[in-house]
Amino acid sequence: MEAKNSLFPELETPVAKPKKPKKTKAQKELTGAQDLYNYLYEACNKLRGPVSQDNFKEYITPLLYYKRISDVYDEETEAALDMSDGDIEFASLPEQHRFVIPEGCSWNDIRERSENLGAAIVNAMRKIELANPDTLYGVLSTFSAQKWTDKASLPDSKISDLIEHLSTRKLGNNDYAADLMGDAYEILLKKFADDSKAQAGEFYTPRPVVQLLVSILDPKPGETVYDPACGSGGMLIEAVRHMKHDSLCCGSIFGQEKNVVNAAIAKMNLFLHGASDFNVMQGDTLRSPKILAGGAIAKFDNVIANPPFSLEKWGSTEWSSDRYSRNIYGTPSDSCGDFAWIQHMVCSMSDGKGRMAVVMPQGVLFRNQEKDMRRQLIESDMIEAVVTLGDKLFYGTGLSPCFLILRKLKPAAHSARILMIDATKILTPRRAQNVLTPEDIDRIYKLYTDYTDVEDFAKIVSLKDLEEKDWNLSPNRYVQYHKEKVRPYAEVLAEFRKAIADVEAAEKEFSSLINTTV
Repeated sequence: MEAKNSLFPELETPVAKPKKPKKTKAQKELTGAQDLYNYLYEACNKLRGPVSQDNFKEYITPLLYYKRISDVYDEETEAALDMSDGDIEFASLPEQHRFVIPEGCSWNDIRERSENLGAAIVNAMRKIELANPDTLYGVLSTFSAQKWTDKASLPDSKISDLIEHLSTRKLGNNDYAADLMGDAYEILLKKFADDSKAQAGEFYTPRPVVQLLVSILDPKPGETVYDPACGSGGMLIEAVRHMKHDSLCCGSIFGQEKNVVNAAIAKMNLFLHGASDFNVMQGDTLRSPKILAGGAIAKFDNVIANPPFSLEKWGSTEWSSDRYSRNIYGTPSDSCGDFAWIQHMVCSMSDGKGRMAVVMPQGVLFRNQEKDMRRQLIESDMIEAVVTLGDKLFYGTGLSPCFLILRKLKPAAHSARILMIDATKILTPRRAQNVLTPEDIDRIYKLYTDYTDVEDFAKIVSLKDLEEKDWNLSPNRYVQYHKEKVRPYAEVLAEFRKAIADVEAAEKEFSSLINTTV
């Protein structure tokens, strides 16, 4: 019998309480990232009113970066003091720190000020850049000093509120692992993209698409990775994550980005994710590629990008006599630079194991004005797969995207063949923006790795098949779709008339039974 004597709890039969299921490591990381995102998003709320939400990232990003490196510096100082029995001179040596923070430029120094906070922040970040010319030069000063010092738009009281909010947490490595910090920032970037859809495509590619492309390329530790239109660095970060942050990643991550602010964000984003020794350059890749080797276009094992769709005035005149000989298939119209990006990326692949994944609007698969360039690309036999995706997956464009997978040297079994995948129906609808769930990504990835015909979804075609279809690369021209058997009209009409006659006969019989009963 169960005892329930509150005066003698030792006599009571303990009742087992249901145990809460333990969270997996991934669930804990997601919860931690979401919590940190909430903290960062509240920082955005401190700016509401004087600052447009389209400009939040230009304030929050450098300030978050500044806070992170300042807190890491403080951690390194404490560790050095412990190691040296309190030797302050030893703890301040540059060798003890990843970044040098000059005297008077730490986060706490700014926090102690009560006026001209915007100017103080700009000045501190500039001095930190100058003290770290090899790693930080041009990163923090990229963000507008004028915006920070415009007291009419951003008074000291607003900046003070923002600083105090960010000061409620330490953001050092001991507090938040790099991946967790980076994931929270990725969630914040997605929020920025949600709030400013028109410009979002310039800096943010939906993460599920990035994960799919990186999984297909499968970069290995020690291999090089290059994104010629890197935006906020998402594809490079996913590549580092895919290689499990192996030490061999150091010095093997490269990117270029035309937009000055986005290039700075890419560097900060890589740092926040724990990447080190990467090379992200700012500049116009098509007009002036910055990542060269011996004066020629550098070669990489993995080339991956989501360039601006159908870019206008991209530089066709310069391309027609390109000094780097990237115009291997010709010069696209100045009203659409898609095939310029494809040619640049093809020229950037290393011999042998070089491979590339590029996101494009579906127009590149069939536009007549690019047919000759498309034919040459097909005949090079580097295209391994073409995948069309559904609509409303990307920000800032109504165009349906696709991606192409190319390899300098395809497996023998794939030679003179291309896998066509129609994944336009593989998505999860949402009210404002469709998404690719992990299950959706797995389905598309499996279609790629299985490399076989699948009704409604995939078809392997020969180069001869493509020639017969006038070099059209659209999967829906080749995939076999399920069709219901169409019955002859006369047969269906006869069946319909018989059904009517059966109903009329049944009604007559029913009426007869009713009359008999009455």
